[in-house]
Amino acid sequence: MRWRTSKFAPRFRRWRWAMAMLACGIVPGMQPSRAFSADTSPVGVWRTFDDKTGRENGLVRIWAQNGVLYGNIAGVVDPADAKKSCDKCGDDRKGKPLIGLNILRGLHQDGNQWDGGEILDPETGRTYRCSMRVKDGGRQLVVRGYLGISLLGRSETWRRAQ
Repeated sequence: MRWRTSKFAPRFRRWRWAMAMLACGIVPGMQPSRAFSADTSPVGVWRTFDDKTGRENGLVRIWAQNGVLYGNIAGVVDPADAKKSCDKCGDDRKGKPLIGLNILRGLHQDGNQWDGGEILDPETGRTYRCSMRVKDGGRQLVVRGYLGISLLGRSETWRRAQ
């Protein structure tokens, strides 16, 4: 009985009320991710461009499997590149032909962007951490490859293939 008459009782009631209001505000925002839509999903075929020259490199097909994104090279612009293989790759992709080579692995949705996966540069054979986000109503995909933290990397903008 003494606790109810103490000087801390009104503060505790206000704190409890504030926590209840905070919980009501947070819980509705914690809903599972919605189904993929064309405006927000990177699933599909994308035209890639060299970030230095601006020339088109080829096509990358991105698909989702159990909520995780993967991508492979679906086509190249230069016919000579179609015969090349990833000789500099250091993992299970070593020696595999460029067409069909899996270059994106393990991207998970985090709000309006996808991250937590990796991207392979087939020219150097190096893998980088990767994040991506769709913009311009689903017509562009900003792909960022980086080492360690996102500040140490570069971005490319891909366009959705028709």
